[in-house]
Amino acid sequence: MNRNVILTCAVTGAGDTTARNPNVPVTPKAIAASCIEAAHAGASIAHIHVRDPETGGISHSTEQFREVMERVREADVDIVMNITAGGGGDWIPDATDPTRGGPGTDIQTPAERHAPVGELLPELCTLDCGSLNFGDMVYVNPADWLREHARLVQAAGVKPELECFDLGHVWFARQLQQEGLIDGDPLYQLCLGIPWGAEADTETMLAMRNKLPANANWAAFGIGRHQMPMVAQAVLLGGHARVGLEDNLFLEKGVLANNGQLVEKASTIIENLGARVMTPAETRVHLKLRDPMTGRIMGNAVGGDV
Repeated sequence: MNRNVILTCAVTGAGDTTARNPNVPVTPKAIAASCIEAAHAGASIAHIHVRDPETGGISHSTEQFREVMERVREADVDIVMNITAGGGGDWIPDATDPTRGGPGTDIQTPAERHAPVGELLPELCTLDCGSLNFGDMVYVNPADWLREHARLVQAAGVKPELECFDLGHVWFARQLQQEGLIDGDPLYQLCLGIPWGAEADTETMLAMRNKLPANANWAAFGIGRHQMPMVAQAVLLGGHARVGLEDNLFLEKGVLANNGQLVEKASTIIENLGARVMTPAETRVHLKLRDPMTGRIMGNAVGGDV
């Protein structure tokens, strides 16, 4: 069991969720406000996407990421910032010509995916570790693209969160580490419950955890109704946890959530298990992240029972 838990709040995502829950933030101002709300509720990390303010759809705008980060940094709160670098991988074959991308396709090169990270230098960024049948579309991330992207993140000095949606992604993330493309102790995020990747259940989480390198830090999340059970399961298996409106829109059946409520509910679960949520400052030390004020890499990890 993990007694010192890093709790991430993924505040908005990029999915078609804004019409289903009005609390899903869309504008940079609203996304920043959700990060601040999560910080006040006790989250260690805020994971952010940005959206088109007019449509609520996907955006990759560096300026929108910049506005979110600046608003959060100017607020009287502390939270580790983790920006997505996994956008631009959505492939939906055209109905009449499957060799071409149809409506909804959104493909970026590794350099384009990395652009906001390279310019803004957040403490963390995601690195999605493979391709996947992602619901009714395909998420495209070939091995050579992923190697290129890992080199860019490494050169920027940003710590990658290795997002693994299936067991093969863990395998390839280990390969990146063996090739010298991941510095220090790796940070894995086990992403469970997305059709048709890894299922959100104990057996799958345990199988993925057992394939991690010995020096790995890891977290896990489940989507929808699996969110809170996977919080408890991750802590019991020695990991960290993630909640937020990117992954789940409901506080309980029929009751729409906001990000602060999801953080508070997860924190209660963690505390009832006999653990505690780590502060952002402790998180930076534990993961050896760059301090956003000084640029200095923080020191040795805090203790915890596993």
